[in-house]
Amino acid sequence: MTFSIVARSADGRSWGVAVASKFLAVGSAVPAAVAGVGAIATQADANVAYKGQALAHLDDGATASVALMRLLEDDDGRDHRQVGIVDVDGGSASHTGPACLDWAGSVLGDGYAIQGNILTGEEVVDAMEAAWLASPEDAPLARRLLAALTAGDEAGGDSRGRQSAALLVVEDGAGYGGLDDIAVDLRVDDAEAPIAELSRLLDLNDLYLTASTEDEKVPITPELEAELEELARAAGAEDFAAWVGTENYEMRVAADGSWIDRRILEIIRGTSA
Repeated sequence: MTFSIVARSADGRSWGVAVASKFLAVGSAVPAAVAGVGAIATQADANVAYKGQALAHLDDGATASVALMRLLEDDDGRDHRQVGIVDVDGGSASHTGPACLDWAGSVLGDGYAIQGNILTGEEVVDAMEAAWLASPEDAPLARRLLAALTAGDEAGGDSRGRQSAALLVVEDGAGYGGLDDIAVDLRVDDAEAPIAELSRLLDLNDLYLTASTEDEKVPITPELEAELEELARAAGAEDFAAWVGTENYEMRVAADGSWIDRRILEIIRGTSA
């Protein structure tokens, strides 16, 4: 009762899962990933234990195919399971048990596994694959995964309708403050248009929880520093540092005050206009 894509980025630095379903809080059950290890989606009659088990197998050096084989051989309910796995090297594997409800199936390629069950038809996974392959390889993995998920939804998606969606991407040092590997972990648990809402949340995630690139950094000169202090006080803050903390822009302003992200500069100028 779900469609998903599990994939690795072309540069081999990120792994992730995008999933949608007519099921409450699908993100709580289906996706799991660890940077430098791999990613998995477990669905249909989901065996949530697969997540930890698969990642442990992958961490021990198993390929996606071997990890999948180990999961299935120890599970009496495998005929009801659907699973997609991508390993550290981009190897992919997928399983659709014969007891999964129609339409159910998958497509595989280098660095991705796409699968779904109770779909409107095979066109859903085909559209997801086409969107994945058409997206620029150097685009952020989260954006490529979301494009594939959106294409599947537009092609028909879950035959029962829409309810929830989720997006998980991991990369070494990509988490908040660089202290873990969670680059994106977003969930829409119950909504009429969950994938559209997921897209909106990803935009916010990029603003608040993604570090600025060098091209986005504007050096803070003495003149700009004075302007920022004045703008912050006009916005009701004690000073610029307090405004940054209150607005949760810590990932977009240097802790030592040496630069500010150009988007944050536009925001504070607009806020105080």
